[in-house]
Order: sequence, then structure tokens, then C-alpha cells
Amino acid sequence: MTLRYSTDIVIFGGGVAGLWLLNAVRSAGYQAILFEKESLGGAQTLASQGIIHGGLKYALQGALSSAAQAIADMPTRWRACLDGSGELDLRGTRVLCDHYYMWSNASLRSKLIAFLGSKSLRGRVEAVAPDSYPPFFQNASVKGSLYQLPDFVVDSESLVKTLASKQHGAIFSLPGSGVSFETSNPHQDRVAVVAHRGRNIYLSAKRFIFTAGEGNASLIKAAGLANAEAQTRPLNMVYLKQRDLPRLYVHCIGDSFSLTPRLTVTSHQDVNGNTVWYLGGEIAESGVGKSETEQITAAQYAISREFPWLDCSSAEWQCFTINRSEANINDNHRPDDAYFLRDKNILVAWPTKLTLTPALGEQILQNLMADRIRPSPSPADWISEADFEPARLGDSRWNLENSA
Repeated sequence: MTLRYSTDIVIFGGGVAGLWLLNAVRSAGYQAILFEKESLGGAQTLASQGIIHGGLKYALQGALSSAAQAIADMPTRWRACLDGSGELDLRGTRVLCDHYYMWSNASLRSKLIAFLGSKSLRGRVEAVAPDSYPPFFQNASVKGSLYQLPDFVVDSESLVKTLASKQHGAIFSLPGSGVSFETSNPHQDRVAVVAHRGRNIYLSAKRFIFTAGEGNASLIKAAGLANAEAQTRPLNMVYLKQRDLPRLYVHCIGDSFSLTPRLTVTSHQDVNGNTVWYLGGEIAESGVGKSETEQITAAQYAISREFPWLDCSSAEWQCFTINRSEANINDNHRPDDAYFLRDKNILVAWPTKLTLTPALGEQILQNLMADRIRPSPSPADWISEADFEPARLGDSRWNLENSA
């Protein structure tokens, strides 16, 4: 049996980029649907630390790079969305901390790095007086300097849930389904063919948008796109659980002139009420290729070195590898900004970083208008849940462990 549907926009990939775009284009009047192969946000989005940052890490060498300039206004745009006054209404998304911190230990080199970064983002980074330190740093047994950043942290699970909750009937699951793209000649737009439940479903759209993260590579291959190339950069992320851990949101700046903080900590809570410290930064990048034992040992040493006054002897430690997906430009370089490219009626898109997602949405909408892709005046041939099941929400890694 063969079914045929047509709509304005079909999005493949239900992470934050795809869900954001679905909300943005439907708010602009387009008929749009989204397909997710596994679970919404279940790969890269829910493996992120949820930091909405303004580019300090790119300015640690004392100069505002193009990456820092592209990202500097993102916290303001996100805050507008979170209070309901921005391009999307994200009210209902949990903010885990309103201000992120940067901790510079007593070494001269690390203090210099922090100083250069703060001078580069003058007016956005504030030194915190010792008597105003949060309780955790007031108990510090080593000297250091604390800076308050304009960055903040959102709960990725609630972000995905908020974005998905506004699009009932437009988000579908494609578990195990094959997707191919057909055209009668190289100059015509492509049609997507989805093999599902023993039948072929043909989807016609003014634009197909790939926002599948690591899955973009297989979609690019299926569509036969010659001018799009994806790449991945792995991370070996670590988290530790302990019921009495304090809530902490901080970059720890090391002694080298690296653009990556030595340790980045965000705090979360699992379904059993345990506090979770999620560790990124240089510890995650340098841990690629290490065994689980080696990586956890390295993380334990990093925590004891940065916070020697902390007792985490009863903590449970875990690590896992996640791939960051991005466009491959200029011989394995990554874009400084959100990035997309178009091949006929297909757009391949990457936000590059969570914080740049609004920029990607803006770029895509501008491209639709520039190409005179207008919303259909009448309802599209709509897919129903009789054809595809709704996609389910994903879980953070520390909650997946509890449900296993």
C-alpha cells in the first residue's frame, strides 16, 4: 500500500534544533511536521550541560574572536524566550541557575587567563567579593578568585518537553524506518520516501530540513547531497551522584592558555532525589579513548584538586561517550556560528552549540523568506497518528540508568 502526503516543511531530527525550528516555522504560518528516529532530545541535546553562554571561553586569550562575537548576545535572547517575550515562548522551562560562575585558583597563570577573558567581555563579567561568595566557595580551603558570568543553565529535559508540548499532532516517531529521497531528474525537487509498517509513504515538501545531529550524515547520504559534509567530535562525559552534594555551576580555569575550561560543573537531580554533578570541559575532551576506570579516576583527581574541601567519598561515578555533531567546513574546521546549507529543497542544519539554536532558527526563517517559500494558504495533507506514532520524550543519562 502506498500513501502520499504533502506539506510545507518536513523536519528530520527531534533534538533542540529540530524542535525549535518546528515551533518557529509553525508560528510563522507554515504547515510542518517533524520525525524523530529514537527519542526527543535523547542524543546530543540531553547529553549537553544546558549552559546558555555568551562566549567567555572564546575570549580567554584576550581578544574577541568571531566565535565570541556570534555568541555574545545569546543569553539575552534566551532570557526573552524564557519570560515569554522572545521569538518563542519557553515559559515552563526550568532554569537551574540564573548566573554561572568562573573559578580561578591561586596560580598566577590561571588568574591572568581569567583577567584577560573578563577584560575582553568588559561589562559582562563581574568579580565577586569574597564576602559575597556562594556558601560552597565561602568554605574553600584554597585561595582563588570567583567571577560571575551572564551565562545561565536550563534544564534540558524541561526545555525539550516545553518545545514538544506546543506541537501535538506534528511530531512523529520513525523507529527502524528507512528514509530515501527520489527525484525524476537532477533539476527537480526531491520527494522523501519513508518505509514504514510494510508500506511506502511519499512525502512532498517545499523544504526538507535535516536537524538530526549525528544522524545528518546518513540523511545526507540518503539524499545524495554532494556539497554537505558532517563531522563529529567525541566527549567522554562524567557524572557523580551524592544526595548531599551542593548545587554548583562553575567553570574552573586551569594553568594553560587553552580555550577550554579545565573543568565545567553543572548540577542536576535524578528521579531518586540525588544531586548529580555533570562534568565537562577539558576533562571530557582529554578523556576520549580512556577506559571507564581511567576516566573516572581522572575526574576524581580533578574534583579533589579543584575543591579539596569537598567530601564526595560516598559518591557514585559514571562516564559515557557522546559525539558532538557539526558541519565540516574548510578541512575539518567547525563553524563559529549556527550553520546550514541548501541543496534544492533540502536544508542541512546544525546549531553548532545549544546556545546558538535561536540563531539557527532565525537563519532558516530568513532563508525561507529570501527564497519566497510562503506558507500554504490551505491546510496540507496531514499525517495522522494512524500512520505514525507520536515520538516519545528522551531521558537524561542519569535517569536512564535508574529505569534500566
